[in-house]
Amino acid sequence: MKHNYVLDGHKAMYHLDRVKGWLNGERIAPITIDWALTRACTYKCTYCYGQLQENPRKKITKKIAFRFLDDAAEIGVKATSLVSDGESTCSPILYDVITHGKAVGLDMALGTNGYLLRDDKLEEILPCLTYLRFNISAGEPERYAHIMGCDKSGYDNVCNTIKKCVEIKEENGLTVTLGLQMVLMPEFMDQIIPLTKLGKELGVDYLVIKHCSDDESGSLGIDYSKYFNMIPILKDAENYSDDDYFVKVKWSKILSEGARKYSQCFGPPFILQMSGSGLVAPCGMLFNDKYNKFHIGNIVDTPFKEIWQSERYWKVMDFIASDKFDARTDCGCLCLQHKVNEFLWDLKRGNIKSEDYNLREIPPAHINFI
Repeated sequence: MKHNYVLDGHKAMYHLDRVKGWLNGERIAPITIDWALTRACTYKCTYCYGQLQENPRKKITKKIAFRFLDDAAEIGVKATSLVSDGESTCSPILYDVITHGKAVGLDMALGTNGYLLRDDKLEEILPCLTYLRFNISAGEPERYAHIMGCDKSGYDNVCNTIKKCVEIKEENGLTVTLGLQMVLMPEFMDQIIPLTKLGKELGVDYLVIKHCSDDESGSLGIDYSKYFNMIPILKDAENYSDDDYFVKVKWSKILSEGARKYSQCFGPPFILQMSGSGLVAPCGMLFNDKYNKFHIGNIVDTPFKEIWQSERYWKVMDFIASDKFDARTDCGCLCLQHKVNEFLWDLKRGNIKSEDYNLREIPPAHINFI
């Protein structure tokens, strides 16, 4: 198969200069920043973790977003992904943000439900994106409407937009990766194969099937033990892969039962998250206002470069990396930084050495989205 994606793992080992700097106590710039342009969303997905992340909302204008991108590029950030806790297509500045980020040297990516994504803007933004991922957790219209919390017409709307993206990519020989992501709750098992078939029919590059994260209180009520009953059907889904279409299950998280082997959190200095409210925090699981002791600043009020350079930023990062913090009890499970955390935990404890880490002869795709 010709694909070269890492969809169940991480790529931090391909940035050993940054890793070694961190090990030596340097104040490193993030490699990847995951953010959103708004907290708003057109859908009400039944599995949405964003509903658990409410914090005071501020408006990210084009001036503020451009200032953030300029700062990020200046300090050495390599990529930003518009995903986080809001639907960035709800923001009128989305298309300008993508093109500006690319222009200042950042790898740009977008995760979206696709409903508001403008077909007339696709030729403008697709050449500027490393990847465009559609969040879609069902392969049939009625189930789509129920799971994604929208009108049934949304299914056809989004499928048509995906087809348009595929056409533009093929006609122009673009390198952008087009993917689908299924957030799998146990009750969505009936949609695994229909969505797998849909992805192949639409002509996208990949479908990734991932776990559903929950907070430390279990607010979404995920029974992780039920994932084990799905192993046969998930393996069947992966068998739809061929040279042009890759189906990947995030086995390491789906079968982990939400458990962590690490207690300290080392990942956020490498992969930082920002809320669609402009809030800068170590990770999305700490966006909620009840975790304000971990909140660092807001790009609406303060340039990101100043936030990153501040003592507050590094005080928070040092605290979550200390034995005063326990990620096993103080955080939700299976966070964005989880695989990077496992890697850094093993490095810190001497279980592995960075210079001995086996790297692919051909680096994986999307290398700056770690």
